[in-house]
Amino acid sequence: MLDVRRLYMLKTVAARGSITAAAHSLALTAGAVSQQLAALRNEVGVDLLRPEGRTVALTEAGRVLLEHADRILSAVEEAESAIAAVRGTVGAAATLAALPSTVTRIVAPALTALGACHPQLTVTCSITDQAQLRELALGTVDVVLGQRYHHQPDATPRGIDVSPLLDDPLLVVTAADRGDDRPVALRDLAAHDLVVPPPTTDCGQAIVQGCRRAGFTPVPRYLTADIAAQLTLVRAGLATALVPRTAIDPAAPGIRTAPVADHPIRRLLFAATRHTGNANPTTTAVVEALRTAADEGRASG
Repeated sequence: MLDVRRLYMLKTVAARGSITAAAHSLALTAGAVSQQLAALRNEVGVDLLRPEGRTVALTEAGRVLLEHADRILSAVEEAESAIAAVRGTVGAAATLAALPSTVTRIVAPALTALGACHPQLTVTCSITDQAQLRELALGTVDVVLGQRYHHQPDATPRGIDVSPLLDDPLLVVTAADRGDDRPVALRDLAAHDLVVPPPTTDCGQAIVQGCRRAGFTPVPRYLTADIAAQLTLVRAGLATALVPRTAIDPAAPGIRTAPVADHPIRRLLFAATRHTGNANPTTTAVVEALRTAADEGRASG
C-alpha cells in the first residue's frame, strides 16, 4: 500500500523543483527525503524522478503518480474536514500566511479575538510579501490573507476557495504639515517627489498603471516596498507616498492622508483556504476572525 506521507513528499519535490528545497520546506534533511522517495520508488517499481541540471523533474511515471497523489491527498483532507465538521469544535492548531501591510489593522486584531474566543487554538503566522497560494495548495499553510490589485486577472489555483474581505484603496500620504485631507487628483502627483514600491511588485505595477491612466509616468525619487520606510520619508517631508489604507495606522503621528480623487488604485484583500466539501471549523474560525477585523478596520476609516 502506498504511503501517504511519501506521496506528499513527491508532491512537494515536484512543486519545489529539488530535493533540497523540498527538505527545507518540510523541516527535514535532504537525506531523509531522498530515503523516503527511494522507498516510494521501490513500492511502485519504476523511477519517479530524473535529474535536470541542479533540479529534478518527474518522469512519465512520476507525473501519473502525482495526478493520483493529488486526488489521494485531497481525499484525506476531505476526510479530516468531515470528521472535524461532525466534531464541530475548533482544533488546537492552524497556520496563517499574511502580508506585512495587513498586520496592524487586520491580523493582530483577528489573532487577539481568536485567542479570546478559542484559547485552545494556537495560530502560527507567517508574515511575508511572497505569494502564498502555492503554499496553501501544498498544504504548508491553512489560510492565506492575500491581495489582488484590480488591474490583475484572477489567477486563483484550482482547489482554492477565496473569500473577499475588503476593498482597500491606496491613499495619498504626505507630511502632517503639508496639504490637507481633501481628495487629490492623481495627475497632481507628477510634481511631487514620490516614494513608491519597485515596479516589479504588485503595488508598484498598480501605481504605474494608475499614474499612466492619469496622464503621466511616475519617476520616483525613492524606491522601497517597505511601508515603514516610506512613511519615515513622508514624515521627514522628503516624499509623498501612495499606501493602502489598511497598511496605515490611523493614530500614526506626523502624516496626513487623502483619497485619490480620480483614477483610484485599489486592491482586494481576501482570505483563501483549500476547497473541501465540509467546512472545517478551525479554518472557518480563522477566516471569520479576519473578516470581522477587516469590517472593523473599514468602519474605523
